[in-house]
Amino acid sequence: MSSSRPDKPESVLVIGSGPIVIGQACEFDYSGVQALKALREEGVRTILVNSNPATIMTDPGLADATYIEPIESWAIEAIIEKEKPEAVLPTVGGQTALNAAMLLQREGVLERHGVRLIGASPEAIERAEDRDLFKALMGRHGLATSSSFIAHSMEEGFARLDEVGFPTILRPSFTLGGAGGGIARDPAQFERMLEHGLAISPVHSVLVEESLVGWKEFELEVIRDRADNVVIVCSIENLDPMGVHTGDSVTVAPAQTLSDKEYQWMRDWAKKIIRAVGVDTGGSNIQFALHPGTGRMIVIEMNPRVSRSSALASKATGYPIARVATLLALGYTLDELPNRITGTTPAAFEPALDYVVVKIPRWSFDKFRETDPTLSTHMKSIGEVMAIGRTFKESLQKALRSVEIGRYGLLDGVPPLKDRKALLEKISIPTWERIFYVALAFQHGMTVEEVSEATGIDAWFLAQIADLVATENRLHFFRPETCPDDLLRAAVQDGFCDRRLCKIWGVDEAEVRAMRERLDLRPVYLGVDTCAAEFEAKTPYFYSSYTGRNEAEPMAGKKVVVVGSGPNRVGQGIEFDYCCCQAVFGLKDEGYETVMVNCNPETVSTDFDTAGRLYFEPVTLQDVKAILDQEKPDGTILTFGGQTPLKLAGELDRMGYPLLGTSPSAINRAEDRKEFQALCEKLKLLSPRGATAVSLEEAREKAHELGFPLMVRPSYVTGRGGERGPPVALGHLSPGCRGDRCGRRL
Repeated sequence: MSSSRPDKPESVLVIGSGPIVIGQACEFDYSGVQALKALREEGVRTILVNSNPATIMTDPGLADATYIEPIESWAIEAIIEKEKPEAVLPTVGGQTALNAAMLLQREGVLERHGVRLIGASPEAIERAEDRDLFKALMGRHGLATSSSFIAHSMEEGFARLDEVGFPTILRPSFTLGGAGGGIARDPAQFERMLEHGLAISPVHSVLVEESLVGWKEFELEVIRDRADNVVIVCSIENLDPMGVHTGDSVTVAPAQTLSDKEYQWMRDWAKKIIRAVGVDTGGSNIQFALHPGTGRMIVIEMNPRVSRSSALASKATGYPIARVATLLALGYTLDELPNRITGTTPAAFEPALDYVVVKIPRWSFDKFRETDPTLSTHMKSIGEVMAIGRTFKESLQKALRSVEIGRYGLLDGVPPLKDRKALLEKISIPTWERIFYVALAFQHGMTVEEVSEATGIDAWFLAQIADLVATENRLHFFRPETCPDDLLRAAVQDGFCDRRLCKIWGVDEAEVRAMRERLDLRPVYLGVDTCAAEFEAKTPYFYSSYTGRNEAEPMAGKKVVVVGSGPNRVGQGIEFDYCCCQAVFGLKDEGYETVMVNCNPETVSTDFDTAGRLYFEPVTLQDVKAILDQEKPDGTILTFGGQTPLKLAGELDRMGYPLLGTSPSAINRAEDRKEFQALCEKLKLLSPRGATAVSLEEAREKAHELGFPLMVRPSYVTGRGGERGPPVALGHLSPGCRGDRCGRRL
């Protein structure tokens, strides 16, 4: 691309997002990396400030100058003073970067050093982020918002509370992931939440608005350039109704239950909003609420930057939002960016999808047992997975097994609950388990109408879930050898995996796999081409399905598959994505073709241009095995993706697939507590006296022999938690012994 634009800066400071926190995870490493790549391709000198050492973006060589420093105005000013950038790009570093940029503006740092903001102007950021300004702006343009007011103090909040009544929703200004917000149902809750919201808002203001709980929620990812070209990149529909933060909701792309009239209405509003706010060189996320009965639509809010939803939309469509937004920030227009999407399609093209994408969040309530598991407007998820399929049912079931909570279907591991009143209570309260209890409600004979009334979930989604439950009920009537071929084929096409079928029938997973393969029920791989096959595409980005024609011919030449780490969780986060990406880069340097397998939409590893080929698939034995059968690589690397791919090593080795790096036997010696203890004893190394157990009864017996206090550590887990799996090691701790660092033989 030509780099002769007269207004293009010669050097740009990119502000990162700092540490991984709830509401701001590795999606900003993805957007930051895309921005740095785009800037360097344009010949722009890049300076990066970020404090997170686990990210790809802070790797030496990605930016021309990298500063591992706090995202604070004093630190950024010192960098500006030294590096003298012409512009600052804050829109790819999340709320942290945006807030830092606005502070630099208010303190006069940018003016003092002659630096300009690109991506979004200070005025546009202020109009979008300040709740009062945004509401007034929408009113001037005839766009409906909820009844609300801005409280700048406790006194003002209580004085105007009657304007909205209870329940009421609180949203602090300039905060991340709904932090400090929530639903107040009585004066005591309101007082507590308002005080907290005022304290954490950088501008000490809180939006207090009427409750929209139960309304349908939608998002549009929108891009606008300086010539006023506007592209709607993706529509996203929340399965959960309003009242649950979009980051905590199961979401679906494209939107499934909007009528064409409603969708066009929403698109028109989105264009008005981005123009009114004044974002003219980048991407924005705009959220809407739609009343399920009356069809009344209102604007909820707008993020004048890339977001977690932007990362999801980028991976769902194959449209690189952060990359395009960065180029627009340099002054290009959409029509000046040819071949940026499919290799043949310009950036001004609106994506069209011939598949369905489902995102499911990942929580860690098991690690923080005192945390209220009720989902509200304050995000609590720590990661997410994305699945792609030809239908909603197929995508939903792929996402369920991707999230790695030991459940491989809607009725897998759901606690028995037959009391109708208790079941209604379970589905009425939004929690991470609600979708499983919804399935259980259908199992116990509730109708779609009853469940919809209790949950607020649209009847279309519930009908799809009810169909999956009905299919599972039919499967229970048969054994593997008696199951009709058409039933098995329909179940597999609806996303029922081998692991779930073997649980239904009480047989070994290998038996189900053999049965499926005898019927030639093998996955085909379809391309994410952004344009629903309307034009030829060159994107090396694929997903599996059990219908259609295979579009992924095996890559030629010597090649290696790298298996990623799946969703972020406590103990397994962005550092493993860093390792996987470095493995891909190293293999490319050695002349290998590279194949990436992962299901995390936030990561750099799932970007379309990281590996030579991307399979957006669950990191499970069935799915990884199918990809290896498809590609027949020279080797597979499992050791850089954390605990998730390590668990596959033994089975894949026994099946004869060539594995590179640490051998499965060595992995087992390190991961199996009993094997590791035996190795320490063989080498005569000092270690705590311990024992292993494979049942609760055996654990009690060993604990009695060892005495208390004890440390209990499962085998093959990450962060000392995760799915249950034998054996469990029990180690005795003596007074003064510092955990597992004790060097005494007890």
